[in-house]
Amino acid sequence: MSMDRHRARIALAFLVFLAAFSLGAVAQAQAANDACKGGKVKYYRNPMGAPDTSPVPKKDSMGMDYIPVCAEDDPAGPAPAAGTVKLSLDKVQRLGVRSAIAEEMALSRTVRAFATLQFDERRQYVVAPKFGGWIEKLLVNATGDPVRRGQTLFEVYSPELNVLQQEYLVARGVQGRQQVADNRLRNLDYPEAEFDKLRRGELPPRVIGFPSPASGTVVEKKAIEGARFQPGDVLFRIVDTSTMWVIADVYEQDLAFVKAGDSAKITINAWPDRPIAGRVAYIYPSVGAKSRTARLRIEVANPDGLLRADMAATVEIESPLGKAVAVPESAVIDSGLRQVVLVERGQGLYEPRRVELGAHAGGYVQVRAGLRAGERVVTSATFLIDAESNLRAALAAFTAGDGQ
Repeated sequence: MSMDRHRARIALAFLVFLAAFSLGAVAQAQAANDACKGGKVKYYRNPMGAPDTSPVPKKDSMGMDYIPVCAEDDPAGPAPAAGTVKLSLDKVQRLGVRSAIAEEMALSRTVRAFATLQFDERRQYVVAPKFGGWIEKLLVNATGDPVRRGQTLFEVYSPELNVLQQEYLVARGVQGRQQVADNRLRNLDYPEAEFDKLRRGELPPRVIGFPSPASGTVVEKKAIEGARFQPGDVLFRIVDTSTMWVIADVYEQDLAFVKAGDSAKITINAWPDRPIAGRVAYIYPSVGAKSRTARLRIEVANPDGLLRADMAATVEIESPLGKAVAVPESAVIDSGLRQVVLVERGQGLYEPRRVELGAHAGGYVQVRAGLRAGERVVTSATFLIDAESNLRAALAAFTAGDGQ
């Protein structure tokens, strides 16, 4: 009887132990379910980070409870498709992942260049008489003086002209000879006003006035009163400043985005609050060997004469690029050899995809191939995703076909 009672006590103690263990397990399971906010517990992991999991609640060797891992927070989750990266929603939030939709949009690129103002080469004139003589009186005697077309610049005494004038008077009325004398004077640019006097039979003057060939500003004066000059000597240089050239230096890589006729905004350093509108008139055919820049010309009006040669300016040229699929520049991971974007597939899935890029404009970059309009791409934390989720392995699988 004593033996039977002893066995019954052992059995009763075992049943009590099982009941207590079951109640504890139920309590742990309930606590785990509460931790998952009613969600499903996928497994329990070691509280010290050891690679040990359990499908049911348990304790480690130190009596610490295993930590429940909820199904929606499982970093591994379902096995991602080949070539994709899986991140938990908690990790996505911690990394601050942001995304944007690839859109088809019309882009325009602004090409900026430094420039200087120069005289219009087609409106420059020199006064270089075709005869020799002495300057008896200098009427325009300072650089910067404005002159009008036909205005007398100086009075000159020329023995050569005096002889030809006398020959013309002697040849008057003699058929053939008068024409020869007339041509000699015209070949030396004899002033038309003095010609009229000779035709009327007036005696030729000792000195004649030499007129300005154009209206403009004297930018160079070598003439000195009383000085002698030889045929071809440059005495004055006159420039019509009503139109000025803006010569801009454009970097070689920007030449593809500039063409003749493009609108431009010129900002003169002296008047930054008064931009001038213009258009590209000509792109020069060479590139500087050292600077690697090409020159282009913009013609601007200068009616008030405020613009002066060698002034510094900044040029902005708007170059339309047309419509194309574009993404923010921050969405592109550029390794130098290839460019990749992370396409968001939903539920924490990201697909590294190789793309072919076009021009950059306004913080966006054209995508010529590899991406469709409407797809969502990651724009921030792209490199953190690389570090957090072993993106290199996914990229290696992605580029395995390239033999990399």
